[in-house]
Amino acid sequence: MPALSKPSAPLPSLPVFNVTQKYVTLFGIKVHALSESDALDNIDAAVREKKSLHIGMLNAAKIVNMKRNPALNLDVQSSNMILADGSSLVAASWLLRHKLPERIAGIDLMHAILRQGSSRGYKVFCLGAAPDISAKTEAEIRRLYPGVIIAGCRHGYFSDDQEEAVARQIADSQADVLFVAITSPKKEQFMARWNETMRVPVVHGVGGSFDVLAGKVTRAPLLWQKYGMEWLYRVKQEPGRLWKRYLVTNTLFIALLVKEMIFPSKSR
Repeated sequence: MPALSKPSAPLPSLPVFNVTQKYVTLFGIKVHALSESDALDNIDAAVREKKSLHIGMLNAAKIVNMKRNPALNLDVQSSNMILADGSSLVAASWLLRHKLPERIAGIDLMHAILRQGSSRGYKVFCLGAAPDISAKTEAEIRRLYPGVIIAGCRHGYFSDDQEEAVARQIADSQADVLFVAITSPKKEQFMARWNETMRVPVVHGVGGSFDVLAGKVTRAPLLWQKYGMEWLYRVKQEPGRLWKRYLVTNTLFIALLVKEMIFPSKSR
């Protein structure tokens, strides 16, 4: 009877990519003061050098929830490149005299990574959304960005007990970029907990971006985006589900901003 082979030892985690550009401290959080072009340069360098670049996206609702949920706060702040995904956060940075250059929406960054990846042959793994949306997302990426290599695609309906198997599936794909389209805070928890296991250079949480890419949800027109009214457009689409959420989070964010103007917090 042949001897059973021993399970292979886990591979060492990727070295961490060092983001050297300037950051500002807002609400006790280090936010990188980058343009989209700067962010893409870091992403490409991380892919080429096989270093871990965990991207954290920050908006008003996320800040409110981080203040309520210490675990979410730790997970987001474990990211080594945190970007402003929200016009209200950029406006707040100017009021607090810690100016951010621009908003970098998570969905816009996803498309920018795919455009860059199409010309450079990035291997991309898409995790999240319902099975039909996951399949449509893969098809749309192949259509719009033919140079991108789909390393894998998996829907986001899995239990906590299945997380390790999902992380190992992603590791086996040898992807350069992982997009995680799972709702917060599960998205941040998964990314932080399994980052070392997955060994993907660039990990980007994209929220509901797959729903938009697959055509299930319509994104706000450019004029609404320009004036920071994308949240209101979402409420207009789903008023029964979203009006209370945005009323509460926007009110709490304004209260946090007033407090921050009077009593500035320090980064952890």
